[in-house]
Amino acid sequence: MKYYSTNKNTPEVTLQEAVVKGLAADNGLFMPERIEKFDPEFFEKIDQLSFQEIAYEVALRFFGEDVDHEHLKEIVYDTLQFDCPVVKVTDSIYSLELFHGPTLAFKDVGARFMARLLNYFLEEKDQQVNVLVATSGDTGSAVANGFLGVEGIHVHVLYPKGKVSKIQEVQFTTLGQNITALEIEGTFDDCQHLVKMAFLDKELNEKVILTSANSINVARFLPQAFYYFNAYARLKEAGVINGKELVVSVPSGNFGNLTAGLIAAEMGLPIKQFIAANNANDVVFEYLQTGKYNPRPSVETIANAMDVGAPSNFARILDLYDHSHQLISEKIKGFRYFDEEIRKVIYEVYQQTNYLCDPHGACGFQSLTEFLKDGQIGVFLETAHPAKFTETVEDVIGKGRVRLPKKLAAFMTGEKQSIEMDSAYESFRKYLLK
Repeated sequence: MKYYSTNKNTPEVTLQEAVVKGLAADNGLFMPERIEKFDPEFFEKIDQLSFQEIAYEVALRFFGEDVDHEHLKEIVYDTLQFDCPVVKVTDSIYSLELFHGPTLAFKDVGARFMARLLNYFLEEKDQQVNVLVATSGDTGSAVANGFLGVEGIHVHVLYPKGKVSKIQEVQFTTLGQNITALEIEGTFDDCQHLVKMAFLDKELNEKVILTSANSINVARFLPQAFYYFNAYARLKEAGVINGKELVVSVPSGNFGNLTAGLIAAEMGLPIKQFIAANNANDVVFEYLQTGKYNPRPSVETIANAMDVGAPSNFARILDLYDHSHQLISEKIKGFRYFDEEIRKVIYEVYQQTNYLCDPHGACGFQSLTEFLKDGQIGVFLETAHPAKFTETVEDVIGKGRVRLPKKLAAFMTGEKQSIEMDSAYESFRKYLLK
């Protein structure tokens, strides 16, 4: 299968080229030339399949033409060494828990898959590939741990100084080996800008091999479709769907997760409606209301993984629906929550249901309570374990009430290793050339 740029000013490329390059030469994002639909019969029996079996069937339609099927199956099954269960919160609202992977965040799925796929494509190469990843929180830890120890690959994690939680920070600053953390004076948007500038630097790319593990990379965002299919299967298996319409609410920052869900729906997955749940960084919320898209500097919130003022993957959504505001605003409904509202939701959900949301999941939950109609079932993506935001969550529900999982506790014993850097591109460029 070929992949084209959303800017459409560069020739189509192979999957291998799209994965290794990360970003198209014209600064666009790669998209598959077609989206293969499932036969409706697949969804009649999907509840009889395991998560891994479902994911493999989805992966075949994305990558089956370019990757040997046995290798692809190994990649999928090795990626999904953990579950993404659907948990009942209220009679009509369920949580899709995406925090059961190694770093307790949804990005474990895409990061682990990409690491294995990139390794597959690099088996016959002897050059080092430099993976650049900008993070506002969970991406850095998921990518760093997904690629840790992979031969021939060095990961450079760029993160905004003082703007990620301490627990998130230790997950990518204490690893060493082939992982380097760059502590940038600025915002996530500054980090993302540095990564994009590096890809567009022709002279730099002639000297070093660069790729990205952000959701701009097709191998990172497409596998995130896996758990949408699994959520439907598990709800069907439990008898919850039973003729009801499914509404999915996605806490949205860089919009890779929501884009993957939209592509899952284009493949035939029966999702009636998507909701983009935003925090104060509301450029897409504003677009859905007005049709005008005005990226701007991000602002800091307690839902920090959503602190994105210029979401890269929105270009994919525009491309998917031919830049039609009417179509996009029909497919996606927008909701926006500020910090005090998010705190209130965390408290009320915990008090009323004993379910503990992280700040991002709280936005997803609340949008469903406001949107759902009779005959509909809602699923929100609980994108990270609440313990990754212990200070914020315990300020709301009380000290000592968030148990630190063993996986996170292990990270806390490591020694921080990072390189501090300003947000000037020349500084980053000199670092890469060393």
